[in-house]
Amino acid sequence: EPFTVIEGPAAWTASDFPVLEETMLHLTPAHVAELDAAVEQVLASGKPLQHVDLSDFELPTLSGPLADAGQEAQFGRGWALVRGVPVWRYSRQQQLAAYWIFGLHWGRAVPQNGKGHLIGHIKDIKHDAANPLTRLYATNAAQPWHNDGPADLVSLLCLSNAEEGGDSGWSSSVSVHNEIVRRAPHLAPVLAGPWFFDRKSEVPNGKKPFFEIPVFNYHRGHLSVNYSDNYYLLSQRHAEVPKLQPHHHEAMALFNQLACSPELSLRHVLQPGDVQLLSNHVCLHYRGAFT
Repeated sequence: EPFTVIEGPAAWTASDFPVLEETMLHLTPAHVAELDAAVEQVLASGKPLQHVDLSDFELPTLSGPLADAGQEAQFGRGWALVRGVPVWRYSRQQQLAAYWIFGLHWGRAVPQNGKGHLIGHIKDIKHDAANPLTRLYATNAAQPWHNDGPADLVSLLCLSNAEEGGDSGWSSSVSVHNEIVRRAPHLAPVLAGPWFFDRKSEVPNGKKPFFEIPVFNYHRGHLSVNYSDNYYLLSQRHAEVPKLQPHHHEAMALFNQLACSPELSLRHVLQPGDVQLLSNHVCLHYRGAFT
C-alpha cells in the first residue's frame, strides 16, 4: 500500500547485522580451486568475455552459493558480500574473467555509462570533481548516497585498498522510506511525484539531457527507490525542468539524513578480493573520499 510502512527482509536496520563478516560468503580453498580452473577454462576458450556463458565452465560446489547470494540481493535483504577472490595473484585478464563468472550467476550485464562498458574500473583518473558534469566514480571525491541505473543489481570487486579513506556504505532505501512515512508523512507523496534526473554528459541519440523518474515508485505491491540528489540539482540547469520547491529540498534533506544515519546504514572497508552485490531497487550506497 503506497505511503505506508513496508515490512520484509529488505526493511533492515544496522542493528540487524552486528557482525558484518558473519553475513559474508567466505570462499573456501575448494571454492578457490574451482574458480581457478573456471578462469583458465574461460581464457583458454578464446571467447570474448561478453560471449562467455554458464556452459563454458564448471563450479561444482561454488555455483550454488553464488546463485544464493544473487537471490539474497535481488529478493531478500537487498545485498550480499563475498570474500576471498584471489585478486592479488590474478592477472588483470584473470580478474576480469573471475568477476564475469560471478556476474553470470546474478544476471545479464548491461552498460552503465555512455561508453557501453559492461565492467567499469572505479578509480581516480583525475577528472574534475568540481565539474558538475563529471561522474564522481572517475575521481577520488566522496560519492553521496545514491543508487545506480538502469540495472537491477550493481556489484563491485575490490582489487586494492586506498592509502586512506574509500570506505563503502549502504543502507536500506525501504527503511528510509518507512522512516519518512513515520516522521514526515507529508513528504512521501512529494517523493512519489515527478523528479527530474540529469543525464550529465551521457545523452543517448534522440533523448533529452534529462528524464523524469520518481524517488518512490510503487508498482504492483512493490517499492522501488531511485535516488541521487546531485542529479536532481543538476537538472535545474535545463529551462524545461520545473524548479525544485521548498518541499523538494525538505524531502532531500531528510532522505540524506536518514540514509547516512548510524541506525540505518552499514559501513565497511572492502578488502582486496571482496565482492559487494547490491539491489538498486531497495539499497542505497556510498563511497568515502580517498587518497
